[in-house]
Amino acid sequence: MLSWLAVEKARRPNTIAAYRRDLGAYESWLAGAGKPGGAASADEAAVAAYVGHLKRSALAPASVARAVVAVRSLHRFMLEEGLAEVDPAADLRPPRVPAGLPKPISEEEVGALLGAVTGSGPVARRDRAVLELLYGTGMRISELVGLDLGDFAVDDQLVRVTGKGAKERLVPLGRFARLALGDWLGPEGRAAVVPARWARRSDADAVFLNLRGGRLSRQGAWGVVRHYGVLVGVADRLSPHVLRHSCATHLLDHGADIRVVQELLGHASVGTTQVYTKVSAERLRAAYLAAHPRATLTG
Repeated sequence: MLSWLAVEKARRPNTIAAYRRDLGAYESWLAGAGKPGGAASADEAAVAAYVGHLKRSALAPASVARAVVAVRSLHRFMLEEGLAEVDPAADLRPPRVPAGLPKPISEEEVGALLGAVTGSGPVARRDRAVLELLYGTGMRISELVGLDLGDFAVDDQLVRVTGKGAKERLVPLGRFARLALGDWLGPEGRAAVVPARWARRSDADAVFLNLRGGRLSRQGAWGVVRHYGVLVGVADRLSPHVLRHSCATHLLDHGADIRVVQELLGHASVGTTQVYTKVSAERLRAAYLAAHPRATLTG
């Protein structure tokens, strides 16, 4: 099934890895529950018992929901491929995941974060470009490290981003992002860490490189964000995804249309984007209560 997800459904490597972990845990549980035949021998009672096991575990609600989806997908695949006569998970529905409001950092904190990158060496140039693109475009960290040199249309000030499900979208580059990117792609930036010989052919096309000349990994980009978060005292509230949250929230705060923000972030549904409007509304209410003389009753 994992090969089918990768080839037919174009799922990203991180998604495939999550399915592999979830299905491995399911098969291990079935073996311990007296189902040596694994998923092929599972019935509705076994599936229901496994879901109960997940709900009683210490897993986060989102992790439980993802594991349930993996189990349901496996049994549907087995039925469709003739590997099973029935689907014991046909009536299974993943549990609802409480919608948590994103917690962006303030515009002032973003300014401090971006201003914390000092120096003109290759690392500083790269790190500045990483932070400017994450905040300036709202792209996911996986999308950032997956960027290739051919994805930029400099004249049009756009970047082609490949998101979930291999869906492509064009995202505009702001002035600060373009300047930072230009510094990194110049002779004193990326060119200074290009190796004499590429370890992998795909690394030669990568926009962001590590100091060994390989494509910057998710972990490497995460480390960049955390390093500067520590410097400005927001590390406990900062992640690459928080920068994405902050980009969306600040756009809406300044009057951007929600459909534009949806397109920018690559959300399949505007409902996903609407969570940011709740954040902006709460901030608007807080500012009103703090500033308007007749907003609250006083003694």
